[in-house]
Amino acid sequence: MPHFTREEFQSRVTRARRSMAEQGLDAMLLFAPESHYWLTGYDTFGFCFFQCMILPMNGEPVLLTRSADLRQAQYTSILTEIHIWKDREGANGADDLRALLKDMGLFAGKRLGTELDTQGLTAKNWRMVEKALTGQQTPCPELIDASTLIPDLRLIKSDAEIAFVRKAAELSDLALDAALEATAAGVSEGVILAAMQGDVFARGGDYAGNEFIIGSGEGALLCRYYSGRRILESEDQLTLEWSGAWRRYHAPMMNTLIVGKPKPEHLHMRTACKEALNACESALKPGNTLGTVFDEHARILDEYGLRQHRLNACGYSVGARFTPCWMDSQMFYEGAKTVIEPNMTFFLHMILMDSDSGAAQCLGRTSLVTQNGSESLSRATLDMIVR
Repeated sequence: MPHFTREEFQSRVTRARRSMAEQGLDAMLLFAPESHYWLTGYDTFGFCFFQCMILPMNGEPVLLTRSADLRQAQYTSILTEIHIWKDREGANGADDLRALLKDMGLFAGKRLGTELDTQGLTAKNWRMVEKALTGQQTPCPELIDASTLIPDLRLIKSDAEIAFVRKAAELSDLALDAALEATAAGVSEGVILAAMQGDVFARGGDYAGNEFIIGSGEGALLCRYYSGRRILESEDQLTLEWSGAWRRYHAPMMNTLIVGKPKPEHLHMRTACKEALNACESALKPGNTLGTVFDEHARILDEYGLRQHRLNACGYSVGARFTPCWMDSQMFYEGAKTVIEPNMTFFLHMILMDSDSGAAQCLGRTSLVTQNGSESLSRATLDMIVR
């Protein structure tokens, strides 16, 4: 049940091999679940154990994994060559990887691109790989850090991918609708979370790459999930950051809702957030860099006297991601050099947290870069929402 055509997967493999050739690589050792999914459709959380996908310059991708993921790979992907390393006391999948690479003629003297910057390769497993592949007396391969090769390719979305991002954005809007219907004084944060996540599931969506973020009262000044639920008071603030997920593709949103009467600080901060978001989206166009967009965020919020309350980043690229985070690695911050191109998708967030007054205002949504500018994928209002 892969979610893309075999032709699309083959096009992605071809693009990857073109980049590999430019870097003089004989094969890629892929550990990132996003790379596995993008190239073949392989969809699992089994990456928490040792597994590796080998992409040679010729032939089909090869997966080395545990027996528990054999049928997972057969069902979700186009993979036809799947090798199993056996669970046992003292098992070391890296030894099986060495044997497999030797069988494929990808060992002595070969240059192997390796994904190091991923949750799919722990430091412990990397040490095993490094020892197994380069700690032998015989001639060994050269391991090259190629962590950015596939993520750079994934930045530009195909038409099919954009359709999935649009569907994720629709789910995000509908989840906000569900949150607004549930939000009121006396309501538990847990009820609001259940309404949002349940709505995504009911419409065929997925778990997002990380937990939906919710915080009220003092917790509204946090931008990470934490355990423990609170009851909303008659005068309160509620910060939400969430994402619809469709076939692993994300379109995050962020908003701070007010229960009761907003404080003057809320109104000032909201005006600044709205102006900054509009300015950033205007700068989100082909030819600009991510740093250029961040400069607009910083300029406007600083002009409003909010420098000490803003963050040093204002968003990131989004697409197909796995736990523990829906963020892709390309971020908006000072001096970020990534050049914006059509068919990229980004989440822009304006986050203001004032610990002195205790007020928070956050506003964010996902946009698609077009040929001449960008298109917001959300229909939700940017005005302050009061319940």
